[in-house]
Amino acid sequence: MPTSATPVKKITVLADSDTRWKWGAQTARRIAEDACLDARLLRGRATPTTRQLAEVGMPADSMREVTAAQFLAQTDRDSADVVVLACVGGTVQAMLHGLARAWQGHERRPVLVTGYVGVVYEKLADGLLLRHGADVVLANSRDDAERFRAVYRGVGADADCVVESALPFLTGQPYQPSTERPLTVVFAAQPSVPDGRRDREYLLERAVRHAEAHADREVLVKLRSKPGEHTTHIEENPYPKLAARHRLPPNLRLVYGHMGEVLDRTDLLVTVSSTAALESMHRGIPTAVLTDLGVREALGNHHFLGSGCLASWDQLDAGLLPEADAGWLRRHGVLGDDPFRAVRERVTALADESGLPAPRPYYTARTAPGYLPGILARHHLDVTGAPLPGAPAPAARGRLRGAVREFSRNAARTLYRQGVQRVAPVIRRWGQL
Repeated sequence: MPTSATPVKKITVLADSDTRWKWGAQTARRIAEDACLDARLLRGRATPTTRQLAEVGMPADSMREVTAAQFLAQTDRDSADVVVLACVGGTVQAMLHGLARAWQGHERRPVLVTGYVGVVYEKLADGLLLRHGADVVLANSRDDAERFRAVYRGVGADADCVVESALPFLTGQPYQPSTERPLTVVFAAQPSVPDGRRDREYLLERAVRHAEAHADREVLVKLRSKPGEHTTHIEENPYPKLAARHRLPPNLRLVYGHMGEVLDRTDLLVTVSSTAALESMHRGIPTAVLTDLGVREALGNHHFLGSGCLASWDQLDAGLLPEADAGWLRRHGVLGDDPFRAVRERVTALADESGLPAPRPYYTARTAPGYLPGILARHHLDVTGAPLPGAPAPAARGRLRGAVREFSRNAARTLYRQGVQRVAPVIRRWGQL
């Protein structure tokens, strides 16, 4: 290895939702703060809107919306030193196969980095094996790194790609109580946890009751997306719609905005299992992970066992302000000195190498002949990473044709989002009658 590595000058981030853009962009900045940041937003159900991008607050030097085919074609020509794949596991797998084919015969290629945007509480093996083949698979804690390596070794796959780090958005000033404003309780809502209407109505009702019982407190219900917008998960029962059925007390409000700015005025963070809990714990803010609906893998709150933060609304109503266990915080990547140093060193060393081997995912036509073809076909690729016959063309030629196609795609995407969020739930309810 050279004594002084060449600095990373350009990082391309492919993201398929607002939360994954936030993770990917902040990961890129942690790898190389001064590098040119190139954003590619994957066209699909959860492509972030202008409002969502502004709320995330991570500007890029260049940004464009692309299909999978366009990304693969353009990446073949771009000169990025690093590509961060901030996407769902199946998309990462498809891009790994597509990029391996696109880069055949090239002397140099970008370093491929991927990982998770938050707590990994379900589909551990499935998600990890879909990400295998990247040069660096980020683990957000020591605990995650041990679990990730065990999965890869368990199937005989290379585990050296796993690098321990932390969630890149664990930042902000340490918590200091204020006597100049009311004590502020923030309920961090999640799009799909819990997913049932009855459970979501219960949580909203408890927030309302807390506000009514504590008129001297301000209660904020922090929402992720507005009606019609999508994020990483589909929200079939949005809280604004549920709140319209209630007479909200004057000290309870529904709010949007950057989570870090909301935490600046938070005295108690309440959630079921949102990664906002980790942001809150990192700052030292009292944090409650709710047990009202049980401690269950389906909710993700089992991840916080041993944290000292599991609590019910009844306990919070009685005045409990949970304090996180320092040992648990260290094991789960919430406390630590410069957790991205190992990542920077690994990525910089790989970027400085000439002749990096082609990506070698664990899933191939030999290891997963009944699974891989379907994963790749969703992105119009065959098992070699080549476009399938009839796959969409990479780009439209001509300004007028491009504008017409862009208008048509945007209209179709809007109709799809409205159908998923408004029509599909109604059809499902009819089916249960």
